[in-house]
Amino acid sequence: MQHQSRQENMVYWALWGLLFVTPVLSLYVRTVNDTELIFDWQEVFIVWRQYAIYLLLFLLHNYILAPLLVYKQKWLVYSSLVACMLGAFVFYQCQSRPDGMGRGPRHMAQHEQMMPHERMHDGLPEEDFFDHEPPPIEEDAPGMGPNEQAIQHHPQGERADRKPMGKRHPGFWGQHDVIAIIILVLMFGMNLGIKLYFKTRGDQKKLIALEKENLEQQLEYLKYQINPHFFMNTLNNIHALVDIDPEKAKDTILELSKMMRFVLYEGNKHGVPLNREFDFIRNYITLMRLRYTDKVKITVELPTETPDKLVPPLMLITFIENAFKHGISYQHESFIEVKVEIEQEQLRFLCRNSKADKPNQEKGGVGLANVKQRLHLLYDNNFTLHIQDEPDIYNVELTIPLV
Repeated sequence: MQHQSRQENMVYWALWGLLFVTPVLSLYVRTVNDTELIFDWQEVFIVWRQYAIYLLLFLLHNYILAPLLVYKQKWLVYSSLVACMLGAFVFYQCQSRPDGMGRGPRHMAQHEQMMPHERMHDGLPEEDFFDHEPPPIEEDAPGMGPNEQAIQHHPQGERADRKPMGKRHPGFWGQHDVIAIIILVLMFGMNLGIKLYFKTRGDQKKLIALEKENLEQQLEYLKYQINPHFFMNTLNNIHALVDIDPEKAKDTILELSKMMRFVLYEGNKHGVPLNREFDFIRNYITLMRLRYTDKVKITVELPTETPDKLVPPLMLITFIENAFKHGISYQHESFIEVKVEIEQEQLRFLCRNSKADKPNQEKGGVGLANVKQRLHLLYDNNFTLHIQDEPDIYNVELTIPLV
């Protein structure tokens, strides 16, 4: 959050710094192009003074008003305060402008240097003009004819045949004020836009972090769910072998110890090497062969040379376990075919099995639903899973990318 706020403030100060540098560069370019001009800092300070007013209003809006709308969603309070700020700004503009109802000091200084007749034309009352004595006039000034002398003695200093000028009353609202208000509104809008951008980006980062954390928690839950489910089925197989062939049951326990070691040390990892996963599959199938007779034909084709890639642990074994659980018939010949191919940075897994006369009503139980959810969490839509459930054959084809 602090890093995001720091980036946002850097954007603001960069924009304001560029704005304050602009009049300096503009005046410098003018003095370079025109040698008669001199670099006068007074002109820059006049522009900076106007910019300072906008900067002050921006700071008030950025740190006090904008958070009310962006972070607290208080539309009414924000709108009311902004309207008050705009009204105060308009009042200040009308009071401080040179040609407004309140005259600035610069205009009054120029007014004192005017002649009386110029003051009247500048909008002063006529009685203020008559309070001043007319300037002395030289009699029979050389080069001045009777008509010119008559004009000179005219009380208003104008030609007799010219209509007197009416009084000028400057308006309370001018074009300059409209432009100033538009600039201020655009500045507030820009401030809101930048603040909303950084807030949206921050919310997206938080959402991604929460989704990642949720994904990891779901994967951990699924792993812990797989282990008891898998060992429950394996122990059932060992229990059956104890009655059928005690010696095979002993060998089965040794194979089970290897598998438990894999689950204990590799099962909690995000990925395991391909050769370790294939060894686990071989151990499991070896264990299952001890239980069944020659009526069950088991075919396994696993690559002997594997690339240095990783796969999610206990992912493929779920489909093989499901094949043994639902595809073996003790009355008829059955088959299970397992094949893995690796090509073009992808793993293609095939598992095909016959279906028992009385299939298990669990429809794959927890394991199959578990592995489907894991695939979506790990690969999103970057995988393909096709399951064909025919009357006599159950076929699974899975393709996942290797990392």
